[in-house]
Amino acid sequence: MKKTVKPQETAFDQVQKFYQFMNSNKLEVIEFSKDSTYIKLVRKHNNVVHQIPVFAPAAHAAAPAGKTAAPAPRPAAPAGETIKAPMSGIFYRSPSPSSPPYVREGDAIKEGQVICVIEAMKVFNEIKAEFNCVIEKVIQENGKALEPNADMFMVKR
Repeated sequence: MKKTVKPQETAFDQVQKFYQFMNSNKLEVIEFSKDSTYIKLVRKHNNVVHQIPVFAPAAHAAAPAGKTAAPAPRPAAPAGETIKAPMSGIFYRSPSPSSPPYVREGDAIKEGQVICVIEAMKVFNEIKAEFNCVIEKVIQENGKALEPNADMFMVKR
């Protein structure tokens, strides 16, 4: 009887198998180590924040005759410049409940610095400062839902 010799599996073949396994099981990270072989695959998420346009309804739609609609009270807009939410979701001041907040009132922040996280559809989106400024007041409450263009921080350039 002849023995069949299996061709030697290349590193590329191993990586492909791990990648297919990772995708089929919806894993974010996979690590493998055996002898001198070490493979680590990490799924990279594109955390691009897309601006969502919000359109206000017509100023005053015609109300039915005989009924007058009382205008809904609007929260007072903070005086000064604010950083607004680029999307709707849940506002978080820190990466985890036991971690300190990204920024506090009085902190000087630099352009590109992470200032909060917004969870949308189970994806945590890091929100970064678009300019250098000082946080004067945190407007949003941690763990609460917010809408696009909602004021999150009052700042001073």
